Amino acid sequence: MRPPAGGWVTRARSRPWLRRSLVGANLCLALVGAGLVAYPFATDAFADRWVQPRAAARLASPAAAAAYRSGRVAVASPLTRLRIRRLGIDVVVVQGVTASALRAGAGHYPNTPLPGEAGNVAIAGHRVTYGRPFRHLDRVVRGDLVELATPVGTFVYKVTVAPFVVAPGDLSVLRQDPRSVLTLTTCNPVHSARERLVVQAVLVSGGAGA
Repeated sequence: MRPPAGGWVTRARSRPWLRRSLVGANLCLALVGAGLVAYPFATDAFADRWVQPRAAARLASPAAAAAYRSGRVAVASPLTRLRIRRLGIDVVVVQGVTASALRAGAGHYPNTPLPGEAGNVAIAGHRVTYGRPFRHLDRVVRGDLVELATPVGTFVYKVTVAPFVVAPGDLSVLRQDPRSVLTLTTCNPVHSARERLVVQAVLVSGGAGA
């Protein structure tokens, strides 16, 4: 037979240990829920108030310029500042796309050329969490300019095609190109890794290939 309505309440009242267990379980669930809600905001604050200001300061240092010229920028070290002014995107990009490096918000694929060099410069960025610099990357349009301000100069790329999506495992967009081009990638749709959103541009100012 099913216990009468309110049976669990009655049992909890007569058994203090059961009451404490139920209260503890409810508290744990509440804490987990609050943590899930707060997590994106906490990572945004971490990136915006801690990682990005320090990365910007280091990017302007002589050491950063020396590392850039040698082509030996360490993982998680600042590499360039990326701006798409029409969309208000402004983020210091670090070297590497590991989970720890991408706490800065955006990272450069280390096996691709440095900004301004011939070939396909590739950068990945978060669309949610850690400052979400690429949140509105889907709003890029043909003709938009992408500025990459490095320790040795600024390189400007012009978007040539509308943003498009590929499968997460499709690495064809990272293939090298005889031209000087730029590829930006992020997850798609927002809050999902089902696809990769891609923006591609060609160098128009600042480099030998411009």
